[in-house]
Formats: sequence, C-alpha cells, structure tokens
Amino acid sequence: MSLLERVSTLLRANLNDLIEKAEDPEKLLKQLVLDMENQLMQVKTQVAIALADEHLLAKKQKEHEDGEAEWKRKAELAVRKGDDNLARAALERSLSAKGMAAGFAQQLEDQKTEVETLKTALRNLDQKLAETRSRCELMIAESRRARVVGRAQQARETIARKEGDVSVRRMRSKIDGAQARNAASRELMDGDAVEEKFAKLEREEQIDALLANLKEQHAAR
Repeated sequence: MSLLERVSTLLRANLNDLIEKAEDPEKLLKQLVLDMENQLMQVKTQVAIALADEHLLAKKQKEHEDGEAEWKRKAELAVRKGDDNLARAALERSLSAKGMAAGFAQQLEDQKTEVETLKTALRNLDQKLAETRSRCELMIAESRRARVVGRAQQARETIARKEGDVSVRRMRSKIDGAQARNAASRELMDGDAVEEKFAKLEREEQIDALLANLKEQHAAR
C-alpha cells in the first residue's frame, strides 16, 4: 500500500465506530495516534523531497530557457558575420534547448500537482491527528473521573455504614444543631443589618430635608 493510500485509510477511519467496536477504546485510540504520527512524519518527508525536486526541475527549465536565448544570440552573431552554416548550427542548438525547456516545464507542472496533493494530505492528516488526540485525552479524563467517582462512592457507603452506630448519630445530631444555630445567628445578623440600612436612609432623608430648609431660608433673606 502506497503512502497516500495509507493516509487515505487513516483519514476515512470513523472514530465513533472504532470506539464502539473496540474492547479497549483507550488503547485503540493511542495506537491510532501513534500510527498517524508515524504517517505524518513520512508525509512531511515526502513533501520536503517533492519540493526539492520541484526546485530542481524549475532550475533545469530556467537553464534550458537561458540556453535557448544564448544560442539564438550566437545565431544572430553568425548571421551578422555572414556565416550561415554556423548560424544554422546555433539555431539547431537553440531549438534543442527550447524542446528540453518545454519538457522540464511539463515535468514541473506535474511535480507541482504532486506537491499540492502531498500538502493537502499532510494538512488533513494533521487535522485528523489533532481530533484523535483530543478524543483520546477526553476518554482518558473520563476514565480517570469514573475511577475517582467510584472511590468516592465507596467512601460514602463506608461512612454511611459507620453512621449506623449510635455514637455517630449523636455526633451528627450535635453537628446539625450547631449548623442550625449558626444559620439562625446569621439570619438575625442579616436582619439587624437591614434595619441599620433603613435607619441610615431615614437619617439621610432628615438631613436632606434640613439642608433644603436652610437653603430656602437663606434664599429668602
């Protein structure tokens, strides 16, 4: 199976279906992440190689285009000097260089298409890898939370059994009573605070009225 076929297989993988069918979903996702990381490195390598080949083809195309122009210049020189045979030989070389340039141009276009295909596969695989990593991290977190909740439930059950003892029930009664008294004290304090606020408002209104009266008396003088 070629590299792009392996990448395509990984990209088509339906995580939900895989998780539902797997005996150990967490282990499966971790293995899938490893496979994707491995393929991602291979695709990156292939992209680098393809880009290097693209640059080489572009360089070769430019060399032959320059060669075509140079042989044309020499043919013109030969014509000016009246040497038709030399001019014909130069033009032959020019046409040969032109054909080579055209051949490299076609190869360059094909190479650019391959590079874009590899880059697209790289982007898609990178996105799929990020999705799979997130799903794996989520499942691990859920698994750990389930274990913590299970231990907490066991602890509550143990405490509940111990609370069957009379002395424990008495202690619970004392705690409940203390909590109730504290709650009552807070309610009383809250009530006092409300009364104080209203008293302060009434006081401010009295002061405002006195101040207004003084201002009226001053204005009447």
